[in-house]
Amino acid sequence: MRDLYGVIGDPIAHSLSPAMHNEAFRALGIDADYHAFHVTPENLEAAVNGMKAIGVAGFNVTIPHKQAIMPYLDEIDLLAETIGAVNTVVRTPHGWAGYNTDGPGFMQALKEESGRVISGEKVLVIGAGGAARAIYYTLCREGAVTVDLCNRTVKKAEEMRDESPFPCPSKVLTLKEAEEQLGEYTLIVQTTSIGMHPNTDAQPLSVRNLNPDAFVSDIIYNPFETKFLNEAKKRGARVQNGLGMFIYQGAIAFEKWTGVKPDTRKMKNVVESILGGNSC
Repeated sequence: MRDLYGVIGDPIAHSLSPAMHNEAFRALGIDADYHAFHVTPENLEAAVNGMKAIGVAGFNVTIPHKQAIMPYLDEIDLLAETIGAVNTVVRTPHGWAGYNTDGPGFMQALKEESGRVISGEKVLVIGAGGAARAIYYTLCREGAVTVDLCNRTVKKAEEMRDESPFPCPSKVLTLKEAEEQLGEYTLIVQTTSIGMHPNTDAQPLSVRNLNPDAFVSDIIYNPFETKFLNEAKKRGARVQNGLGMFIYQGAIAFEKWTGVKPDTRKMKNVVESILGGNSC
């Protein structure tokens, strides 16, 4: 019987995880399938129990379930518990085990694509959800000079800062304040779903005051280049979409499920081939 893996989220139709992971299974000759499952918040507990009942071997977790899923797991890795969000679930002899591969995946992609030294960066993180927590804590742990936060709901960003186990200088800004002070930052990381397909005309804030020497990262990978990145690029900044983070966090999850390291080059190629028509 083929092993079954998947990803749960709401929405989920846009996800390229099935194409990426199924290519990795095929390349390694692993007899398994990976599917996307649309799970609404009110059905999350039933979905987690149902996946356990039908023998799913592991699954990914995306918006909006990364924090909400934690009470339904049997054990949680220390890093995921510290971050307060789970994006990867593995079946173990003891039940469901939760992990977070977002932070390590983001950092690997950032270092590879930017060539920058994180300890020298003054960072602005936009958003305060599960991915933002993972990235914020990882940047603080890496020793960034400052990591400021902005979010539509300021209180949520303040809670994220106050709960960080890796202290670093951090201010919490409103979106308007962030727009006005944008020129102060050398690294800007957009972690929200604003601008994701199909709402591609949206962006979280204006980049009119952007420092042209800044590096701008948006963790969205569909579309290949968000309006936020496109506007940043017009102002001279170097930009990075979420494809690298997506590939590396997925590769770490794949290894946790199977014990085998996948070929990230092949995983990237299959995703790029799908997104090619959306690249700018």
